[in-house]
Amino acid sequence: MLKHRVITAAVGVPLIILAIWFGDPWPWFTLLIAAATLAGTYEFYHMANFDRREPLLYLGLLLALAFVLSPHYRSPDILPIVITATMLISLICLLCRPSREEAFHNWAWTIVGALYVGWMLSYWLSLRGLEDGRNWVCLAMLTTFANDTGAFFIGRAMGKHRLAPAISASKTWEGALGGLICAILGAMVIATVLNLISPFTFRYWQIILLGFLVGLFAQLGDLVESLLKRNMGVKESGNLLPGHGGILDRFDSLIFVGAVVYYYVIWVV
Repeated sequence: MLKHRVITAAVGVPLIILAIWFGDPWPWFTLLIAAATLAGTYEFYHMANFDRREPLLYLGLLLALAFVLSPHYRSPDILPIVITATMLISLICLLCRPSREEAFHNWAWTIVGALYVGWMLSYWLSLRGLEDGRNWVCLAMLTTFANDTGAFFIGRAMGKHRLAPAISASKTWEGALGGLICAILGAMVIATVLNLISPFTFRYWQIILLGFLVGLFAQLGDLVESLLKRNMGVKESGNLLPGHGGILDRFDSLIFVGAVVYYYVIWVV
């Protein structure tokens, strides 16, 4: 398991960095996030156990894709039109379904899945579109990975006190603190290296605070997905990534971070 986890990270992280850094003129990063959104949304619906209920599945995937691509829309009116059309079509589809008892339950999960995965991951594309967005996306993602790595290894080596046993039995306070420290230190190192490669404006107190926020919200996102899996009665969201599980298992900590860093750069930096 650990060997597969390391190999997947060794291959995946450089590919992600290349997609971020060389995103112009070809939209490699957009394609990466869009693919992750479709895979993650499908995993969400599969966990909800209605992946074969085709009308809602397809509509949910299309809505998630529409959400995640919204930063590229040239007109601000397009997204409300897409949302309105999806709501109308999905609700009308409920009238045509043979099963009436779970109709609104399935409809609610469809909308929530598209929002949870598609809308939240769209902030990574919004962040990439800002001035110096390439640096901020690299900084945020690599800091998140530093948090995840620190929490995993420090938790395995020193973890004794359970963080949230009702949600996840494997997470500990020691691992959470280790991840937070690694996020802060990692953010400082990563920002320094990025500034040497492609200079951008920041102050180190902003980077320290950013590292803290990334570590905090990465772990909150991880806990939310753990709660989701516990509610669904599954151990992993999928098996697409060896050693990590599914796309949601790997991107759970990124779901909150993109939005937090986007607003942090706009409001603070």
